[in-house]
Amino acid sequence: MSWKTTLYDYVHHKNQMDMDYSVEPLMPFVIDRAYLQAQIKRLARTAHLDQDRNFFYVKSETRLSILHAEEQAGKVIANVRLRRTSIGSIGTRDHEEQRIEYEQVHLEEMDGKWYIVNIESLRSEPFFPNLSIQDGFHEPEEYFADHGGTKSLSIPYLNYNILPYLEPGARKSVYDRAKAVQYADTWWDKGNPAYIEFEVDCSNYISQCLFAGGAPMHYTGKRDAGWWYKGRYNGQEHWSYSWAVAHGLQRYLMINRNGLAAEEVPQAEMLELGDVISYDWDGNGRYQHSTIVTAKDENGMPLVNAHTTNSFHRYWSYKDSVAWTERTQYKFLHIADLL
Repeated sequence: MSWKTTLYDYVHHKNQMDMDYSVEPLMPFVIDRAYLQAQIKRLARTAHLDQDRNFFYVKSETRLSILHAEEQAGKVIANVRLRRTSIGSIGTRDHEEQRIEYEQVHLEEMDGKWYIVNIESLRSEPFFPNLSIQDGFHEPEEYFADHGGTKSLSIPYLNYNILPYLEPGARKSVYDRAKAVQYADTWWDKGNPAYIEFEVDCSNYISQCLFAGGAPMHYTGKRDAGWWYKGRYNGQEHWSYSWAVAHGLQRYLMINRNGLAAEEVPQAEMLELGDVISYDWDGNGRYQHSTIVTAKDENGMPLVNAHTTNSFHRYWSYKDSVAWTERTQYKFLHIADLL
């Protein structure tokens, strides 16, 4: 049996794991105890959540792409992309969710058989322990995200264009929720080449969705003021923290009253399509992730799209994420209809 066969078996049995809410399908060949223990906790949360939702899995499929593999004698390190499609039902209605995950899988050959000895998430929901300082934010080059033991800078990859910007004025416009959702569904699984793509891209993506819905940029030329994006020019980045940083975005939506603004509502089911949810994983008041509501399930609960772990119509609570903790707090942000 080759290491690739073991890798494909892992993907197949990972689908079964999620449908069974059990790590048992992985145990014959996955010996990463920390990974298995984390999955046991995640699956227990997911099982309770699905029971409460009256949600039942119908099928789960994953397309595996091996991005890079480093082979040595009896050892392989493979970076993989997993495009997952899950279909389940609530009552008579089917729900399809899609997700893209990146993992680094370490395999070793023992007694003629390949085993997976370590699994690391290369991109997951961002977790920033110390995102900001009292009166502002650190420069983005100082942001590090810890993804399952690997650390990566939250800086842009490439830039393609400098986009036009608008300033909110006296004339009001209506927030077009349908256009915001259409943009979110078009670009959930990839970056729009008109924009810089960040490694931690969740809030950049949400800002693009809001802008597509007609939200006017508020250009100040200052990183810590307004809500704006101009891209890269002469080797420098030109965008506000509120555009690309989760805590900055939710803070701007809450305090701004001229142009793009939001009102916090107490319950997720009160949100409409095109509204935003902010996530504080450790409950310390600093928000590290952003999503946009793009659909509702049969119970009237929000389904969201997101980047970083690119997600399409994912259940809003994120209890199926390894980033979720018992301390997780949410802000449910209803975008003003009149901007």
